[in-house]
Amino acid sequence: MEHATAIVTGACGGIGREISHALAVSHDVVGIFNGATEAARAEWQAQCGAASTLVQADLTDHAATTAVMQAIITERGAPSVLVNCAGITNDAMFRKMRFEQWEQVIRTNLIALFSTTQPVFSAMCELGTGVVINIGSVNGERGQAGQCNYAAAKAGLHGFTMSLAREGARYGVRAVTVSPGYTQTPMIDAIREDVRDAIRMQIPMQRFADPAEIAATVAFLASPGAAYITGADIPVNGGLHIG
Repeated sequence: MEHATAIVTGACGGIGREISHALAVSHDVVGIFNGATEAARAEWQAQCGAASTLVQADLTDHAATTAVMQAIITERGAPSVLVNCAGITNDAMFRKMRFEQWEQVIRTNLIALFSTTQPVFSAMCELGTGVVINIGSVNGERGQAGQCNYAAAKAGLHGFTMSLAREGARYGVRAVTVSPGYTQTPMIDAIREDVRDAIRMQIPMQRFADPAEIAATVAFLASPGAAYITGADIPVNGGLHIG
């Protein structure tokens, strides 16, 4: 049976690569990347198989991103799944944050959702099926010192999810947020060891998430078994919100 198509942005990042790999079991994956090394691209291709494809796009360029998404739809038809996983951080305490830091994070993590999602969502509604899965963050739910820009973008992302879910429901199109906690990626590895240890001690499970655990949640939400889940924010955070 011919596989449906899944589009994953930020496909070569630590979480995006695992999501692509998990979805490639049941989908032909189109991974959107920007700035990934040749080695990272080769690893992605080896994991996801010959039926899956990488496409480069700067998601902060609205016209270019829209053109890429439209080209995918023209070639393959409406995808069954869109995973908005692309994201960056540029941390600073707010009193010292430069406007450029604010704008860069908001533009990449929030504004780009318009360019990636609108063409796909429209095609899904016309087809009468599909799911948009947006990758949020535990810090979009609770805030974090030094991340006013990132937390604002991720909180806005879930507002986008809920509104999209209301609009899509009548057409059979779902929208869901997955909010990972601290995950074992190069972003975490770059944090000073004593700070990492302090973060780990705040987590009831006393460890960081494996990217494959985030990917497994996404794969479930993309499956027929999740057909009645929409508008939700699914936390995958090791119990970080337990009161």
